[in-house]
Amino acid sequence: MLRTLLIPTLAGLLAAAALAPAASASGTLTLLGSPEQPIQIRDHHVAVTIHNGFARTEVTQVFFNPNARDLEALYSFPVPKTAALSELVITDGETELHGEVVDEEVADLIYQSERDQGRQAGLATQDGYQDFEFSLARVAAGAELTCRFVYYQRLEIDTGVGRYVYPLEDGGTDEEALRFWTTNTRVERAFSMDITVKSVWPVLDVRLPGLEGAAVVTQQGPGTWNARIDQPGASLSGDVVFYYRLADDLPGRMEVLPYRAPGAAAGTFMLVATPGIDLGPITEGKDFLFVLDVSGSMKSKIHTLGEAVIRALEGLQADDRYRIVIFNNSARELTREWQTAEPQNVARAVAAVSALVADGGTDLFAGLSTALADLDADRTTCVLLVTDAVANQGIVEPARFAELVRRHDIRVFGFLLGNNANWPLMRTVCDASGGFYASVSNADDLLGQLMVAKSRIRHECLHDADLSIQGGGVFDATREHGTRVYRGQQLVVLGRYKDAGPATATLRATISGTEHVYTAQFEFPAVDEADPELERLWAQARIDELVLQRDLGLLPEGEAADAILGYGVDYQLVTDETSMLVVSDERFAAEGIDRRNRERTAVEHQAQAARSTQGPVNRRVDEAQPAFPDRAPRFGGGGAIDPMTLAGAALLLLLTLTLRRW
Repeated sequence: MLRTLLIPTLAGLLAAAALAPAASASGTLTLLGSPEQPIQIRDHHVAVTIHNGFARTEVTQVFFNPNARDLEALYSFPVPKTAALSELVITDGETELHGEVVDEEVADLIYQSERDQGRQAGLATQDGYQDFEFSLARVAAGAELTCRFVYYQRLEIDTGVGRYVYPLEDGGTDEEALRFWTTNTRVERAFSMDITVKSVWPVLDVRLPGLEGAAVVTQQGPGTWNARIDQPGASLSGDVVFYYRLADDLPGRMEVLPYRAPGAAAGTFMLVATPGIDLGPITEGKDFLFVLDVSGSMKSKIHTLGEAVIRALEGLQADDRYRIVIFNNSARELTREWQTAEPQNVARAVAAVSALVADGGTDLFAGLSTALADLDADRTTCVLLVTDAVANQGIVEPARFAELVRRHDIRVFGFLLGNNANWPLMRTVCDASGGFYASVSNADDLLGQLMVAKSRIRHECLHDADLSIQGGGVFDATREHGTRVYRGQQLVVLGRYKDAGPATATLRATISGTEHVYTAQFEFPAVDEADPELERLWAQARIDELVLQRDLGLLPEGEAADAILGYGVDYQLVTDETSMLVVSDERFAAEGIDRRNRERTAVEHQAQAARSTQGPVNRRVDEAQPAFPDRAPRFGGGGAIDPMTLAGAALLLLLTLTLRRW
């Protein structure tokens, strides 16, 4: 549903603009042509805690209205992948209002009613995978208003490196919104960011690419680090990327993080398997198929794309071959048939890539179809898809993409450039082919990506991987990865359990045609109150699965919407079907809206306060009898890799060579 965004002083301006979705940049939004000055962001403070596989991000902003009349403030923020928006609090003078998640249509009507009557209110909505939109009903003339929001997200360790991104940069994908809105990204007074990582495993170092001179980094223990940034007059136009690298000699392991309140009918858990398996190298020549997005939304990224592909081409071996397909409104071959990686051929390809210009729409389906039309069944083929995946031409249904790639024995390795990239569609394509995808921020750098990608070069893969749990009455379990696990990847299962007591986690996988089984025994607790946030993370994972099933045509639209609405209200999450409404206690009572979120956040805050005074807690469940053989190159435990990842890893590294710093 498109919300009607009406600014009181501009109600007569551009009726069409009132229905336009907000732009994706992080900042306050103003209608083009508005006679009013934009709402200012006076202060922007971010507090991040990374703990036991997930991050809590709290953002506090002070808005200021420089105009002579009251205005509605509209704020847009890119949605981090897997983010669960859990709190929205408005402080107006001595009054503090807290949000509750309800059906989006109900929330919208109540918000408009409060706003139109001149009362303070707030509304947080989610525009698909792209952005959160915050509406603050009244910023008084010449006055300040404080808004605080909190979201949780799962983080995984990849080849011993953790990566957290605070997304701010406009992805440039919402051209329609750019016709109506301008975005004010400047912080007038103070910007600060405080990041704390707590790990039971030793952390060797942390990095903030491009912010090394601005960040004060302190180590408070073997697994506890803090990074602090304070800047006056900053701009919210570039991402902040935080890397933390674990010790090199860590074993493969299984860890279980449970939560169960006293008297609860069921508990929630997150199982993380970090394989440490030694896999053999693969050296034979391969076919590398580059599929490159040169549509208009790639204008700010085309130079990065070109540099990356050039370096990847130059890194091919003599017995490798390559093709290059580009697409925008349509698709075409940039190279004629398969080319051997001889210097003269590579030189011609480099010249062609250097001349690429971004323009037009995005027919991603045409790009993939053209690329897959000429494959050699006798050669191993690796498809390197570089795009923001915002398909707006031709076929756009995810189910058609999945059907297309399943017809061929290929692996798609996707590289998503910029924020607001369509990661659900890229996930569909890569999962259907047994590949993987990675997001690349414009604030990433070569060293950070090197840590992530270096061990994915020329090794075998865990095939037909299946991670299951026996015992505990486990139900509604979910996981992200497909049936292949690449070197350095973790497998994550979120689920619910009914029964306290013994359970067994089993990972089955095939390596070079031989089946391997890895197990760990553990206990589901009757009570464990340390991590109540797990309930929201599990519910968000279930919602993501429902969206995927809906997009693939496996679940009817109405059934998916009802289920997403149920999870959103029950676990207080902002989704496409729910919104977070902020009004007075009296209005909540008059509408008969239970204060579920107030109760849930109170439990979370109590647990967070207790954890803040404690060190990291070891949740490993296989120490007595390790699940994985202790014989691998042990860069953070590691996983395994498919033989087709050499150029994929190289491309991921090189995508960052020319990216600008924030």
